[in-house]
Amino acid sequence: MILRSVASGGADGGEPAAGVERYRQDLDQVVQPAVLRAIEMILDRYFEPITLSALASEVYVSPFHFSRIFAKATGVTPGRFLTAVRLFEAKRLLLTTSLTVSDIVCSVGYSSVGTFTSRFVRAVGMTPTEYREPEVGELLVAHSAYFQRLPSLRSLRAAGSSCASLQSGSGRLTVRLGMPEDAAPATVLVGVFADSVPQSGPVAFGGLAETRSAELRIDGVPEGNWTVIAVADHGAVRQAPSGPAFTVASAAATVAEFEPATVAMRLRPPSLIDPPIAITLASRQSPAGQRMLAAQRAHLRAVA
Repeated sequence: MILRSVASGGADGGEPAAGVERYRQDLDQVVQPAVLRAIEMILDRYFEPITLSALASEVYVSPFHFSRIFAKATGVTPGRFLTAVRLFEAKRLLLTTSLTVSDIVCSVGYSSVGTFTSRFVRAVGMTPTEYREPEVGELLVAHSAYFQRLPSLRSLRAAGSSCASLQSGSGRLTVRLGMPEDAAPATVLVGVFADSVPQSGPVAFGGLAETRSAELRIDGVPEGNWTVIAVADHGAVRQAPSGPAFTVASAAATVAEFEPATVAMRLRPPSLIDPPIAITLASRQSPAGQRMLAAQRAHLRAVA
């Protein structure tokens, strides 16, 4: 089964929290069953060659209609969702097993080590071998329907001066965080990303400790259009046993030079329709990884 523990510590990945379970029970009311069935198929068979036509055929709808309803429910195309699942699992295997990169490539659905390595470096900013360094797992931020991980706020603050992806900007972003009513105070990380399903660290981020609904100001945000992702770990200071152990939210934000921007985010438990995300705040990068990531960011800014 995919989405097992990626690194030690953080929220327990064994059983879903009560809030997550309640959220899943509501999914059928807002998401078409065809999308849920397709996601289950992706999670069960991500290591196989899976095409859009095969997914659409599995749920008995046309490829065009399937792609449209899938993107509406998840925010990404079926192909991007599958890629997110494969990279999530590849990261898990790199961090928790001694399998060779070649074995991992085969186990997550790729046939070429060279192609996988190039895509991994371009997306993540470091090679698969570099991803196995201890600090990568120590500073891992991950969330999916079945696994959540957030380093301590102390670790997040220590990473602030060395995060591989941080850029220097003059923008300011105020994030208004709204927590579920039954949620305990949480450690919260809010990151500003160039991609809606990020594979590398944020261009800017901030955090809060033992907080409920609150405002967080993030300085140094570069000018542009960004995706803001918030993750909150309620498990460490939980006071409401029935509340969720982990909540997430995402929103789009436009930041202009020297002009404050504000975005409101309502956090909720992770769900099956969320593309899995695993990023590290570790700074270790090869020269090749730095060059490829810089080129990718320049392209993202150009099309933003």
